This record gives sequence, C-alpha cells and structure tokens, in this order.
Amino acid sequence: MDSSAARDRDAEGRARNARPRDGLGRPLPYGAEGVARQPEGVTRRPDETVREAQRLLAAGMPFHAHEVFEDAWKSGPAQEEPLWRGLAQLAVGLTHAARGNAKGAASLLERGTGSLARYAAREGVPTYGMDLDGLAGWARALAGRLPGPVDAATDAPRLTH
Repeated sequence: MDSSAARDRDAEGRARNARPRDGLGRPLPYGAEGVARQPEGVTRRPDETVREAQRLLAAGMPFHAHEVFEDAWKSGPAQEEPLWRGLAQLAVGLTHAARGNAKGAASLLERGTGSLARYAAREGVPTYGMDLDGLAGWARALAGRLPGPVDAATDAPRLTH
C-alpha cells in the first residue's frame, strides 16, 4: 500500500477519510461494514438538496444530511451560504445529540439557529419551502431536552411546511 493510501489521501494529497462509518458518522474499524458515504462535491438544485437531506434525516442519518447541506453551501450562491451552513449545523447538532454529546449538540444547535435567524432576517431571501422558524423551535426544544436520550430518526426535524 502506498503512503497516500495509508494516510487516506487522494492522488493530489487531499485528505479523504476512507474509514467506514456508521449511520451517525462515527468511524468504524477498517474492513467493517459501514453505511454508504455521501459523495462529496455534488451540485444539486435547492429542492433536490432539501429532499435528499430530509430523506437522510428521516433515516436517522443526520451526519450524512449535513454533508448534503455542506455541498449546497459550498456550491450555491454566496448569499445563501448562511441558510445551508445553518442547516448543516443543525444536522450536526442532532448527530452529537444522538451520540450523547450534549454540550457539542447544544452548541451546534445554537449556532445553526443563529445562522438561520440572520438569514431569515434579510428581505426576500428564498427558503425553498422550509419552515425556518419551525426549525429554530425544533432546535431549541431538542437542546432543552439535553442531556437525554435522542433517537436520530425519531427526533429528526421536518424541513418543509
């Protein structure tokens, strides 16, 4: 095995974590059966992003949903970056909550809610059918239940109205 493969690097030397992961994104031992990773760098229309992220959230895979939101924030218009970043932060907050990391969850849920609030405060910004106020309420309620048991699928938010 060459040194770039041993370090999970691609041919250009960029980090590419090849370890399998579980549904909450936790690394598993090499060779273990993991959950299929989301492909990186996929450009989707906003409605496709929302639909794919909702599918992953409903399946109890918020870590993977965060990757879908991250693609949108990196490939979309700059003015929408706070929307997609905030949604990614909420998904990672749910990930941490389901993993039992209450402090990390609360921090990310708060940051994500703040990002969405700043985005929604701007005049005429698109929300693509998402209920940003409802998502903020969901995040506050989830944070208020911590520490406590969280099931990533059962406790996942509904993105759209």
